[in-house]
Amino acid sequence: MIARRTVAGLVVVGVVIAWVVSRVDGPKPQYERLVRTQEYLPGVAADVFLPATARDRAPIVILVPGGSWRSADRSGLAPLAETLAERGMTVVNATYRAADSGARFPVPVADIVCAVDFGAEQARLAHVVPGPVVVVGHSSGAQLASLAALEPARFRGSCPYPQVDPDGFVGLSGPYDIAAWQADAAPMFTRSPTQDPQLWKEANPFTWASSRTGADPLSVLLANGDNDYLVSVVNSRHFATALKEAGHPVQLSVVPGATHSSIYQPGVIADTIATWATNLVHSEVRASD
Repeated sequence: MIARRTVAGLVVVGVVIAWVVSRVDGPKPQYERLVRTQEYLPGVAADVFLPATARDRAPIVILVPGGSWRSADRSGLAPLAETLAERGMTVVNATYRAADSGARFPVPVADIVCAVDFGAEQARLAHVVPGPVVVVGHSSGAQLASLAALEPARFRGSCPYPQVDPDGFVGLSGPYDIAAWQADAAPMFTRSPTQDPQLWKEANPFTWASSRTGADPLSVLLANGDNDYLVSVVNSRHFATALKEAGHPVQLSVVPGATHSSIYQPGVIADTIATWATNLVHSEVRASD
């Protein structure tokens, strides 16, 4: 789980603090949460959602946006971040360097690994009793996040926070087998698959599904809309099969009517993620008894 070490030299840039008060219909009380935006690496920002009342061992969730491997606009995942924070989770909605900013593989994955370390450290600093650390990615963000979750040690770059390995991964409509998406993913690479097949193999999460160096299997939730015409549910099914064959516990959720752009909306997926993450907490508690 989370290493509890003091990190010296933490530099926070451009901190914005806002108290957000949300009203809930009916007799339920209002809730408060602290929303803080800061750079977890120079020039790479994340929004930290710290619930006012977090459950013990509540999950720490890192959200990773898609963007066709070219960009990483986290704004679309903000409603999901807020909803999961309302459930008592610590949530980090993170961007990362992508192809349009000049980054090339494996830099985007290294940023995501660092965002995981950062999220766990933010929970520790907020005196949250840590639960499982879960990485949630959408579209190309799911493909990149799966690498960060499966093989963090290999892809971890220079990061100023204590190292944390994810306990779980949630993929939302991910194009996981990058070999089938070469034209779309090409901007993230300096060389083609023909020129450097080993590089593309390292960027393929199918490679690490059965070759993960971590001691424990990775708990995985894959969700895909059956009305997604950009990234078909076939992609999630194939990845689920590979993960299961490698011994990772996998739940595959095919969401009726969901599209590529609606699968990450809170009303579509928040309950599924929250239920799955809660079960992950219970599994860890039983394992520690």
